[in-house]
Amino acid sequence: MEERLQKIMAKADIGSRRASEKIIEEGRVRVNGKVATLGDKADPEKDDITVDGQRISLKHYERRFIVFNKPMNVLSTNKPEKDDERPTVRSLIPVEGHWFTIGRLDAESEGLMVLTTDGDTTHELSHPSFEHTKTYKVTVYGQPSHATLEEWQDGVWMDGSRTSACYVSIMESNKKVTTLRIVMVEGRKRQIRRIASQLGHPVRRLVRTHIGQLGLGTLKKGAYYELEDEEIEAMKVPAPELKFIKERRRQRRRRKKSS
Repeated sequence: MEERLQKIMAKADIGSRRASEKIIEEGRVRVNGKVATLGDKADPEKDDITVDGQRISLKHYERRFIVFNKPMNVLSTNKPEKDDERPTVRSLIPVEGHWFTIGRLDAESEGLMVLTTDGDTTHELSHPSFEHTKTYKVTVYGQPSHATLEEWQDGVWMDGSRTSACYVSIMESNKKVTTLRIVMVEGRKRQIRRIASQLGHPVRRLVRTHIGQLGLGTLKKGAYYELEDEEIEAMKVPAPELKFIKERRRQRRRRKKSS
């Protein structure tokens, strides 16, 4: 499959995309003997791509994905702060190499995390502009009213701007706590916890259950495994609630225009 040269070069560890672009601009890259220019594409399986006369190879590049069920009090960062003795996700997954995290979770939160060697997929599944969904099972204190849930779904002011529309529904409830299903396309730092507290219903427990339509299934806490191609594609398929979220956004824009 054809890709931009700088992307192929980055995968081949020639340098970052920006550095690879500079190498291309310097005329040091050839495709099938012809000097390449910025914006050119090639197929690394079929084309002869050279840098300074040396053919580049992607043989060492492996596109790998690992799913992990993160327990509480495990850090998503690669290295803990000084004097923080809590384990990290990387310390619990003993695989070598540089791995990106698709959707971090704060230490108190649990559930689905995916690590990958593929930076492009990480960007696609993490940036809200691509509208990929993440689903959470969240237990909060008290019984949120219908009006509270409506406010949450419309978006709440935080750090000087309004959060994106989302989907929030009650799964079960009693006098002390309520369990919610929350589907989001945007995830600011500790967003669910902050909104819940702001609306008067602090979080008791937060578990991410899905990225797209990839779910935890029966994966035990602290366990991990490498994803198959079908599961990787399932991550890219949004939850059905995305339709609701888009309509909610449209309604919000219409109200803003008419006000």
